[in-house]
Amino acid sequence: MTAHTDTPGSVTTVYKVTGMSCGHCEGSVSGEISQIPGVSSVKAVASTGEVTVVSEGPLDDEAVRDAVDEAGFELAGRV
Repeated sequence: MTAHTDTPGSVTTVYKVTGMSCGHCEGSVSGEISQIPGVSSVKAVASTGEVTVVSEGPLDDEAVRDAVDEAGFELAGRV
């Protein structure tokens, strides 16, 4: 799912990440994804496995996958 937000030009994308079980997991995933150029905010929720990313434009899914892999988890895809 990709939707535009109130901020002109920004894009919100929700991803499904498997393996997160706690706040530390959320922080690890958020920290890695937030390093991708153009990302302005990341909110990971372990209980649902959803990671909401707000960026300046559409993100390269492979960059997101690499960031999630670096955090030790698996990107299942977009919600």
